[in-house]
Amino acid sequence: KNLNLLVGAAALTLAMAAPLVSGQTFPAKPVRIIVGFASGGNVDIPTRIVASKLGELWGTSVIVDNRSGAGGNIGADLVAKAAPDGYTLLTCNAASHGINPSFYKKIPFDAVKDFSFISQIGSTANVLLVHPSVPVKTVGEFIAYAKANPGKIGFASAGVGTSQHLAMELLKSMTGINVVHVPYKGGHPALTDLLGGQVQAMFAAVPTSQATIKAGKLRALGVTSPKRSAQLPDVPTIAESGVPGFSVTSWYGLCAPAGVPQPVLAKLQTDVVKVLTQPDTRQRLAEQGIEVAATNSEQFTEFVKEEIAKWAKVVKEAGITAD
Repeated sequence: KNLNLLVGAAALTLAMAAPLVSGQTFPAKPVRIIVGFASGGNVDIPTRIVASKLGELWGTSVIVDNRSGAGGNIGADLVAKAAPDGYTLLTCNAASHGINPSFYKKIPFDAVKDFSFISQIGSTANVLLVHPSVPVKTVGEFIAYAKANPGKIGFASAGVGTSQHLAMELLKSMTGINVVHVPYKGGHPALTDLLGGQVQAMFAAVPTSQATIKAGKLRALGVTSPKRSAQLPDVPTIAESGVPGFSVTSWYGLCAPAGVPQPVLAKLQTDVVKVLTQPDTRQRLAEQGIEVAATNSEQFTEFVKEEIAKWAKVVKEAGITAD
């Protein structure tokens, strides 16, 4: 009799627990999204927009937790080792899940195997800028000028291994130009020195460079995205300017630790896509220069694998490393 009671109690407990795993009652408590970079930056802003919309949808708090350091690796490692229950997420991005696996000789996580990929959020294009003193107006002219003046163009970046740095390394490998890297501690001081003419060129995020382009202080030659930027519609892509296949974006997406139950992962994916397709979310992200890219888990996983392979080749050819 006692055994029957125990079996019955166990069955009841399992029945009560089933909805938790089914995803129907997820989330039953606040969700935390880790951002591996400082508050107010390019990765943080889209995260907060999406977090606030998910909070509205779920009727619970979605907390953004900034854990910056090591190019996003500290935050990514924290999530890789978190409980796989869907309550700790990461804004995976072009650094942590694209560049870093080859840029750092050793990272404490596997950028593919240690994560469940939920959906992309979107991407931001960079734009190739030159100081007005450089006598070029197109990407083709820039390439020809660089070839005629090897080692004479200094290009700024927000730091070694950033997407702006590697965008130029990719352009170098695809065109054979020889330009000199001048790394800065952040995009703002790099842009300041470009404006002052201390360096001649740089790749910069479209949102942060729009005002200087419109004021005529810097010349925009081409954007790095596969299609033209809505914010700079008159500026051609680098791919359409004689470098077919060139594509570099700063992208953002949501991922969770590997092993999240499939029903919870499906619920997360459905709800993230739901908020990304809301017109006000799209507008708020567009104001930040972000083109929305809502994807399913499989598409996002494949995208990450392609990004890692692409940057491994560029990093190897350029011979750069964080160590």
